[in-house]
Amino acid sequence: MKVYYECGSCFLRQAHEAMDLATEDNELKIDLMKSIFDYISETYAKGVSTNRIGTDIHRIIKEKTSCNDPYHKEKIVGNKIANNLIAKVKEIIEGNGTLENYAKIAIIGNLIDSGALGLEVNFEELMLTKFSKELSVNHFEELEKALRKNSKLLYLADNAGEIVFDKLLVEKLADDYDLDITFAVKDKPILNDACIEDAIAIGLDRITNLITIGTDSVGIVYEDLSKDFIDIFHSHDLIISKGLGNYEGLTELSINDKDVFCLLCAKCTAIAKDIGVENKSMVLLKLFQKE
Repeated sequence: MKVYYECGSCFLRQAHEAMDLATEDNELKIDLMKSIFDYISETYAKGVSTNRIGTDIHRIIKEKTSCNDPYHKEKIVGNKIANNLIAKVKEIIEGNGTLENYAKIAIIGNLIDSGALGLEVNFEELMLTKFSKELSVNHFEELEKALRKNSKLLYLADNAGEIVFDKLLVEKLADDYDLDITFAVKDKPILNDACIEDAIAIGLDRITNLITIGTDSVGIVYEDLSKDFIDIFHSHDLIISKGLGNYEGLTELSINDKDVFCLLCAKCTAIAKDIGVENKSMVLLKLFQKE
């Protein structure tokens, strides 16, 4: 996705929060903010990828603070939120165990995102308000057709905590379809995105082929991906992508050899505009269709 005007203030808000999480050194934070101002002034322009800028900003912060995982505590909080809600979620599933409902629950899980929504949001309260809401874009029928005609699925994960709800959907897919499922997470920490250890902690390694994308990019930044992951990416005809970062990265690609579906909550006005929905909408979007 290309930058919108409001992306600039979002980059600075995220940088501010990440620096506060990474260090208490005020002098260092002043120097860091100057570095980020310089980077944005040189890079921010029409036609530039949001993923590229966001990734570089967070790498600058990690490098200059020597803090490899600024959002470590936020990831723990995300896991706690998911665990607190799992009983409620299972109640909903018992009342409506359709695949479409599992997908909706995975989409609601995408709200566990301190990077997009900030650090002060009551995520449990926000998520509970969404269970009774309809999806603003719902291409479930197309997803179901794609699931029937493919034997392999690549599932691009997003955040820690959220993957608890992804696991429910993956288990449902494994039960209902004869799919070989590969589940991809980040190779190193970036924002509150899930890494290998987060996925192993909830047992995703026991039900999927668990891999990393080979880097710590915000979503998918194609030129940063490992060769191994690129080979896996191109060998799959069906992809389910979670979250904003992956949506932003995939829209930078031209894909006509696979079916790609994005499950997300539009948590910012830029992405809402890009999709054509209201801010905070829930979306199951067919992004690309195999020709």
